[in-house]
Amino acid sequence: MRALRRVPTAAWLCVLVACLNAIAWSIITPPFEVPDEQGHFAYVEELARLHRLPSSGTQEYASDEQTAIDDVESWRINLQPLQHALASRAQQQKLESDMASTAASSSAGVGAAGVAATEPPLYYALQTIPYELGASGGVLYQLALMRLLSALMAGVTVLFTFLFVRELLPSTPRAWTLAGLAVAFGPLLGFISGGVNPESMLCAVSAAVFYCLARGFRRALTPRLALATGALTAAGLLTKLNFVGLVPGVLLGLALLAMRSSRTLGARRAARALVPALALAAAPVCAYAVINMLSNHHTLGIVSGTLASSAGHRSPLGEASYIWQLYLPRLPGMHTDFPDISPTRNLWFNGLVGDYGFEDTFFPRWVDNLAVIPAFAIVTLSLREAYMNRSALRRRLGELGVLLAMAAGLLILIGASSYLSFPAEAAAFPEPRYLLPLTPLFAAVLALAARGAGRRWGASAGALIVVLFIAHDLFSQLQVIARYYG
Repeated sequence: MRALRRVPTAAWLCVLVACLNAIAWSIITPPFEVPDEQGHFAYVEELARLHRLPSSGTQEYASDEQTAIDDVESWRINLQPLQHALASRAQQQKLESDMASTAASSSAGVGAAGVAATEPPLYYALQTIPYELGASGGVLYQLALMRLLSALMAGVTVLFTFLFVRELLPSTPRAWTLAGLAVAFGPLLGFISGGVNPESMLCAVSAAVFYCLARGFRRALTPRLALATGALTAAGLLTKLNFVGLVPGVLLGLALLAMRSSRTLGARRAARALVPALALAAAPVCAYAVINMLSNHHTLGIVSGTLASSAGHRSPLGEASYIWQLYLPRLPGMHTDFPDISPTRNLWFNGLVGDYGFEDTFFPRWVDNLAVIPAFAIVTLSLREAYMNRSALRRRLGELGVLLAMAAGLLILIGASSYLSFPAEAAAFPEPRYLLPLTPLFAAVLALAARGAGRRWGASAGALIVVLFIAHDLFSQLQVIARYYG
């Protein structure tokens, strides 16, 4: 409680904005129009009804969920931008009647969990709470309550992002608020956290890990902070497999902090803080491996299968070239893996500007082109600030290396997963939402940009950035409303 009282009021206001924004997204986005929401709901349903993890990845959902999917005509709307949500009174009446009958039925059974079947269970276990609370109202009522829980997780993401920037820039309070508000109004975070998707919790856990490491570098690796980092790492591994990409950077950060602590506290006290944290972080992986070995499955489940597939899929150099070109311009001598598009621009930048629904709701191309101007200005100002304070950066090279390692680990994981379907599909797996765990780093760039404008214009630049994100969020929501209800 003492730690909560030390959190600035501005941080709680940013949290409130984030939660309300995600709730707004949950209201305007029709049921099952968040990526893979059908499978995520089915996972929760099986966990709540049978108290077991899903055993099938097919799309044969339980009868009550399938009835809801059919009645909202999700099959007609998905990937069909010209098709809108339910509009007639007759459709609405049928939906209400079917939901009432399925809510009263006790024989709905369970089904498969689709693409969600391979994911860890922590997020879904938490979602069984609103699922059970809404049982009397039927599938859509349960879905609405489950979306509210995800919206609360957006607030947690913003809270730890605010605190992360405070640790990075302790002498610039207005930068903390700028970062918090910009993230709170981020439309992609609002959209994902407005649905049933474990990425909402992944973002929250990742932001908390970033904060713990930043606090350790600014202060010291205390036993309590080390345990918190270990526990959060375990939670991340139990939330979504993508968290694996952050783990090497987290371990590097703990190792550097322990080395620093050993110089002041002694090697024994540093080890006493580090070893329990590592054991706690490794516990989920060990438990998962034992369960799979006893079940005659791959030791690390889908991860082992992915590594085996990657090892037999073309060459390591080809994979490295593919991953490089997925994010950066092709170097001379590299094979052209993306002849028709620039992934940096077409996939990542345009997707972050606006990519909602099942990647079927986006802005016109001229909006993507216009967005290059403020993006270029923000990057330029942040680089200017970094250059002006290069001596301070040199003193924090270890911390900077950890942050870059975490980002690089996630990007490599995304690229390696995408490479498994190459060359049949050039970029089947990557989606902009997979970058959301790096939200604290995006916020830090925004804060540096405001500082880079100088003392005279810094406050104005910060306010302009916040206004830009508010406008981006508002027009993104209007775009979604026009897509589904226009």
